[in-house]
Amino acid sequence: MKTKILFLLSLTVLFSCDKDDSNGEYADYLVARPLVISKAEFATSVDVVAPRPVNESGKVYTYQDYIFINDMYQGIHVIDNSNPSQPVKIAFITIPGNVDISVKDDYLYADSLMDLVVIDISDLNNIALVNRLENVLYGNVFFPFEADLVEDTNFDYESEMIIGWETTTERRLISEVEAQNGGFVFREDFALANDASGGTGQGGSLARFKIVNDYLYAVDSHNINVFNISDLENPQNLDDVYAGFDIETIFYNGTYLFLGSMRGMYIYDIADPAAPSLISEFEHGTACDPVVVDGDYAYVTLRGGNGCGATESGLFIVDISNIENPKLVVQYPMDGPYGLGIKDEKIFVCDGESGLKVYDKTDIMDLVELNHFENIVTFDVIPLENHLIMVGDGILYQYEYLDNDIRLISQIGLN
Repeated sequence: MKTKILFLLSLTVLFSCDKDDSNGEYADYLVARPLVISKAEFATSVDVVAPRPVNESGKVYTYQDYIFINDMYQGIHVIDNSNPSQPVKIAFITIPGNVDISVKDDYLYADSLMDLVVIDISDLNNIALVNRLENVLYGNVFFPFEADLVEDTNFDYESEMIIGWETTTERRLISEVEAQNGGFVFREDFALANDASGGTGQGGSLARFKIVNDYLYAVDSHNINVFNISDLENPQNLDDVYAGFDIETIFYNGTYLFLGSMRGMYIYDIADPAAPSLISEFEHGTACDPVVVDGDYAYVTLRGGNGCGATESGLFIVDISNIENPKLVVQYPMDGPYGLGIKDEKIFVCDGESGLKVYDKTDIMDLVELNHFENIVTFDVIPLENHLIMVGDGILYQYEYLDNDIRLISQIGLN
């Protein structure tokens, strides 16, 4: 275990309060409960089982003819995409505490709480765990800060561990909630113990893992965890690089890593791949954001609300022609964006519940909307060479590129 995590969460009333003369005032609260597993089960939990419904879809990753979709804190769904018009779910890899993956030359690297696991996927009918590096990550099972209440946290710290969180909206009597929690939920013992080279796959803009040649970079909330993977089965855990606070995503372009955080965009030089060094940063206040880069510009989506700090959401375009002095060029309002991607002159923005928005970015000062796919919930995209992959709320979408648009070619329900 590398660290302990301290949580201080104020109780915030969501939605509207109702008053009942006999029972007082009620409110809707977002209640978080930990997902718990025994340490003995955790140590032997990586396995391959038959396809199953997605509980909560997370990151998406492509490798050769396959799509891997993270099921938050549960594992990875494997989809055969050799025919994009008819993708087929073929397996589920159980990896408790998993948030992200990356693949090189048939070896899949995944976080399992504080461990890094290495899985041989050369034969998808015989997937095998080949290595587990224990206690090399801080763990990406982040506390649900958007929650109002935390319940059922009494478990055996000696024999059990938290692998994730589930949240539900529940109606509670305000006076009882305040009496029980004193206005705060306070926990100091949630120690969660808890496209660079040939042969690698491609993740979306929300990725926390990135392989560049013989190195794997995995970001947690504060650090860049660096691994030498020249021996694919036996990664070497190198010194972590402290990167600041609230790091959320990683993107690679040229010789630089671009980190998206709730506070800004950080640019690291990896001329020495074992020791990334900070070149510059672009601060934008406090908001959830990923970043992608194309040419002289970085494109950053900022999502306000939902525990992310800021109240406004938007697409920021930053000039990085002088890598040591990035400057904001223009920003466009959005409703609640998550991931984004770029293919040639098209930019694709997953605007959450507002759907998928497609723009022509030929003139960054005047983005032209080519299409807006409404009435769908969108999370992240991967622009492949021949088509676009997008994951939404329990659905995998695939689109073909048109001259001035895109067209849906398939969708598959994951639930």
